[in-house]
Amino acid sequence: MLESVLFDLDGTLVDTAPDFIVAVNQLRKTHHLDDLPANKIAAQVSNGSYALTKYAFDIDPEHSEFAALRQALLDNYLNCLGQHATLYAGLNSLLLALEQSQKPWGVVTNKPLLYAQPLMEKLGLANRCQVLICPEHVSKPKPDPEALVKAAEQLNCKLAACAYIGDHDRDIAAGRAAGMKTIAAAYGYIDHTQNVDHWQADIIAKQPQDIHASLEQLFSCTI
Repeated sequence: MLESVLFDLDGTLVDTAPDFIVAVNQLRKTHHLDDLPANKIAAQVSNGSYALTKYAFDIDPEHSEFAALRQALLDNYLNCLGQHATLYAGLNSLLLALEQSQKPWGVVTNKPLLYAQPLMEKLGLANRCQVLICPEHVSKPKPDPEALVKAAEQLNCKLAACAYIGDHDRDIAAGRAAGMKTIAAAYGYIDHTQNVDHWQADIIAKQPQDIHASLEQLFSCTI
């Protein structure tokens, strides 16, 4: 039986790309550069600040200015964090259904706590979320399963009775390694080099609204 549901944050539970798009293009403006396409920036969000910096300025981490530009990007992001991000359509009804059926839900993300916690607070999710695991809480981030195992322990749920939902192959790899059921969020921030069909997720959700039915199918239950 389903006992709990865990979500990746960016590109799975919350559409955070609009904040990153603003942060990246604001920084480019200060360097007298034109805006980059929103969809191209969004595709790099799940790959983290290094990938975003590399894409924004077409430079490698070895470049002498890379570290300063990455920090400036992170500063921009912190300043606009939560101003444009939104919970994906259809997921609030799922969260409400989980809460009403007393099935706790949580977030396991590679996003640092500095950004994840205030984002959850600004979206009114912090008090509803039963567990938030960030890189600071574990010795190895995803794709290692440590974070997912830790979340299940804090929720006092069996690993096989948990589902993990994510928009990157490392999310599915972590969920599988932890012994959880996995759902690939094909609507998320997926780089053109990624093929969701190859991730070996139990189910692929093409839209956020598909997750509710996917959970019921995986666990033969009604939420």
